[in-house]
Amino acid sequence: MTGRLLGVDWGAKRIGFSLSDPSQTVAQPLTTITRRLGRRFPLKKLREIVEAHQPVGFVVGLPLDSDGAEGEPARQARELGDLIGRSTGLPVTYADERMTSSRALRAVSEMGGKTRGREGEVDQLAATVLLQAFLDARRR
Repeated sequence: MTGRLLGVDWGAKRIGFSLSDPSQTVAQPLTTITRRLGRRFPLKKLREIVEAHQPVGFVVGLPLDSDGAEGEPARQARELGDLIGRSTGLPVTYADERMTSSRALRAVSEMGGKTRGREGEVDQLAATVLLQAFLDARRR
C-alpha cells in the first residue's frame, strides 16, 4: 500500500504527530495537539490534519511496560486509536513505542539542543521515531 501514514505519539498532555512520505520510506515531524485534562479528544483538529495531508492510515504508539505487558497507558492509547479509526474510517496499526521519547530527547541533546519549553517538538520527534521504526521494520 502506498500513501502517507500518520504516526501518533500519545500522551496525557500532548499528542505528537509525524507524517511519512507517500512511498512510506521516510517519516518527518508534523504537529502537536495539546489535550486539556478531563476534556474530550480534539477531533476537529485531527480532522483538519487528515484533510490537509490525506493519510491512508495511522500508526499509534503503544506504551508497553518494560516487560512488554499492556498497562493503563497502553489501554488509553488503544482507546485513542479506536476513536481515531472510527472518526476517520482509516486503518490504525499499533506499534511498540517504548523508548521513543527518550530516544527523541537524546537526539535533541546530542545535537546540542535544549528541550525545556519545547515539549511539543519533542512529542513530534517521538512520533517521528515511532513511525520511522515502524516503516523500517516493515521493509525488513
